[in-house]
Amino acid sequence: MMDRLQVATRKGLLVFARDGAGWRLDRTDFLGEPVSMMLADRRDGYWYAALHLGHFGPKLWRSADGGKHWAEIAVPAFAAAAVAASADGQGPSVAMIWSLESGGDDQPQRLWAGTIPGALFRSDDRGDSWQLVESLWQCPERARWFGGGYDQPGIHSICVDPRDSARLQVAVSCGGVWCSEDDGASWACRTQGMRAAYMPPEQAEMPEVQDPHRMQACPAQPDTLWVQHHNGIFLSRDGARHWQEIGEVEPSTFGFAVAVHPCEADTAWFVPAVKDECRVPVGQRLVVTRTRDGGRSFQCLSAGLPQAQCFDLVYRHGLTVDAAGQCLAMGSTTGHLWFSADQGDSWELLAGHLAPIYALRFA
Repeated sequence: MMDRLQVATRKGLLVFARDGAGWRLDRTDFLGEPVSMMLADRRDGYWYAALHLGHFGPKLWRSADGGKHWAEIAVPAFAAAAVAASADGQGPSVAMIWSLESGGDDQPQRLWAGTIPGALFRSDDRGDSWQLVESLWQCPERARWFGGGYDQPGIHSICVDPRDSARLQVAVSCGGVWCSEDDGASWACRTQGMRAAYMPPEQAEMPEVQDPHRMQACPAQPDTLWVQHHNGIFLSRDGARHWQEIGEVEPSTFGFAVAVHPCEADTAWFVPAVKDECRVPVGQRLVVTRTRDGGRSFQCLSAGLPQAQCFDLVYRHGLTVDAAGQCLAMGSTTGHLWFSADQGDSWELLAGHLAPIYALRFA
């Protein structure tokens, strides 16, 4: 089992460590700063932390020793020429780094970053420099993307096929699922089977207006992808070419987070909530739903979770599973952090007075 848990919060990056007595808070980095995303690169052990500093813009830091020492590195940014050529002379600017993922094993220094606005950036030198993936940014369909939870569209999910590093899938709120077979040189929007009930009926199946809240692939079976969509839960078994909507799931099919078992593609976890402007747990009871048979049935898991007067919402990156598929961690907007050692059957509260939690990763 992995012995570190990274917790990105509005007030810093917390690192919990496992010892004989359980989990303890080992260190707090970037105290007081909002951390929008982090990455522990399994290939070389480097850690990355993205800060969301509002007026001062995003910042990116890297550590070569598991977070003991950090150094500031370059951030994804639009080229000055693109900004100057824009109609208003202001041009696009990166407001937030929303996703960070490592490249394939054959790309030892490759990193991918998804941002708000909806841009994809690539680094081939561990973040010392970044290049905009122009092929996706220049897609004509991007003009129809729009913001979901944020004012601008954003890329929050990046899946790299472990069998072929040139195969990528990214999910955009609100802009659908985009796939590349050639390392980002060209892209296709693949959302067949998804629907957007927030659009007029004649536009509900338009690919580039879909709102996948979070997308995860099964590492051992990467053609199987799960999406928690604004309109429910969707499953693809053919690399996102077709999507199947999963039917009624109690207490709700609405939510933001999804975690997928690393080896068993039919096993996935979700955190249901009340839809749209309410966005609280159904009945103010926090539960996790789990399927082990590809969505044909679900279990509602609540042992150890608050079952009354609960207002905890779990963001897109607030649910994660370890590399063995046994342990899960979940963090909420009200600063509660839970851990499960038995695939969600029971939960223990690790901390209850943290800042709002944006993202979790085992390291």
